[in-house]
Amino acid sequence: MRKCFKYFFTTAVSIIMLCGCTISYKFNGASIDYNTTKTISIADFPIRAALVYPPLSQAFNEALQDIYIRQTRLSMVRTNGDLQVEGEITGYDITPQAVKSDAYASQTRLTIRVRVKYTDTKNPQFSIDETFSAYRDFDSSRLLTDVQDELIDEITQELAELIFNATVANW
Repeated sequence: MRKCFKYFFTTAVSIIMLCGCTISYKFNGASIDYNTTKTISIADFPIRAALVYPPLSQAFNEALQDIYIRQTRLSMVRTNGDLQVEGEITGYDITPQAVKSDAYASQTRLTIRVRVKYTDTKNPQFSIDETFSAYRDFDSSRLLTDVQDELIDEITQELAELIFNATVANW
């Protein structure tokens, strides 16, 4: 009887302790102190590259804003946010990659480079001024105009993730 009571008591205490403890994990990687940091402003990124594809600017701006909206609780403001992201698209390059035996490229690479100035007004030590780049290769038998929009979607998503991780995911 005493053994049964001891087992019951130990089990009951364990269950109460487990129910009373909660552990919260965020898998988005953002490490923001929402007590002090409440807003973010993201300026439009103009294209300053030698080669210009006009839809790129809008696609990039939307991808960048979207990742902060989806993965943080920050309010988006037009200017003077607690966190400020600004910059420019500095590169939009097409280069041949794999060369076949007949001296023609079998793969072509589209590379996009973006210069980002990130200012954390609450914690200036986390501010950065960096250039990020991402690329995708495509078969040279395809025209750039046929794959360009798809590649830009993929590249801008990757760039947005790189910038997000470099700015608010302080590992």
